[in-house]
Amino acid sequence: MKLKLIFLLFFNLFIFNYSHSDQKLDIGKEIFLNAGNCGACHSLKDAGSIANVGPNLNEIKPDIGRVLNSVTNGIGVMPSYIGILSDEEIEAVAYYVSEVSIK
Repeated sequence: MKLKLIFLLFFNLFIFNYSHSDQKLDIGKEIFLNAGNCGACHSLKDAGSIANVGPNLNEIKPDIGRVLNSVTNGIGVMPSYIGILSDEEIEAVAYYVSEVSIK
């Protein structure tokens, strides 16, 4: 009985985290395409964007820390998005880019 309860607990946590991750991915894609306007400068296959101003995200496959740093602080001609995107939006777009660029 105890083993069954533990299994159900882990199963529910897995399902909750999986659906939460999908939602965060969807929000990140929406930000990439719209509020962040990232596709104007960056190529990313999953988003259907083809641009040559910034790095091709499919090629550099940045991890989440690299994306967070770039979006938060700006880099090269890319401006900081502080004040343009909320912290949650920055986290969501960083999660999205880091997850889909490795596929």
